[in-house]
Amino acid sequence: MPDSTTHHVPSRGLRLGVCGPVGTGKSSLIALLCRELSAELSLGVVTNDIYTDEDARFLRSAGVLDPERIRAVETGACPHTAIRDDITANLLVVEELEETYSPDVVLIESGGDNLTATFSPALVDTQIFVLDIAGGGDVARKGGPGIERADLLIVNKTDLAPHVGVDREQMVLDATAARDGRIVIALSRTDRSSIDALTTWVRAQLAEHRAGDLVPADPGPMAPHSHSHDHDHDHSHDHGDHDHSAA
Repeated sequence: MPDSTTHHVPSRGLRLGVCGPVGTGKSSLIALLCRELSAELSLGVVTNDIYTDEDARFLRSAGVLDPERIRAVETGACPHTAIRDDITANLLVVEELEETYSPDVVLIESGGDNLTATFSPALVDTQIFVLDIAGGGDVARKGGPGIERADLLIVNKTDLAPHVGVDREQMVLDATAARDGRIVIALSRTDRSSIDALTTWVRAQLAEHRAGDLVPADPGPMAPHSHSHDHDHDHSHDHGDHDHSAA
């Protein structure tokens, strides 16, 4: 009889999704991860925009990775669709990268969207949700599926807090409360300890994935929650994330 406790060990690398509202610094976060991890890990990147490959071109021009390892998906529709509802286009590109390079990690960036956009667990193994501290300290407190249930929440560009009138510590406390204690990282390119915390988290996720212990969760709006606004969909934000300010 086979041991029922035996884990299935994946034959492919970790698929890590990065999502969040437009302008929160998703592309810059991916560039940061590439700079920090490419010397030790084989990486691939897939970006999502509606009618452009601008995010992919930004990452290629940043020189953080071999340009052939950075691919673009032009969704032609609401960003929700390509990362959650019909993931076929993304899966095809991810699988092509995996077949060509056998990467340890494929980073998949969502198109810029609102607070309801999260990845399907059929596309990614784990996901990061990104908030910009300049978006306001109350954003984390109001919650939403990505804020509350993504595997990791990043409060990004925290060095800007004094300039935008946001209490960094309070925003992190509010985010942690909204997440029932799930991990939150306050990230700044000027704070080495926060960058180290992020790369440590990614390495831990990869180790769990390789051991067959990482179970993809679905933080999406159909999961049980108490925030009626999670279902709101403001299409005014449904466009590519073209704010490439550094994390």
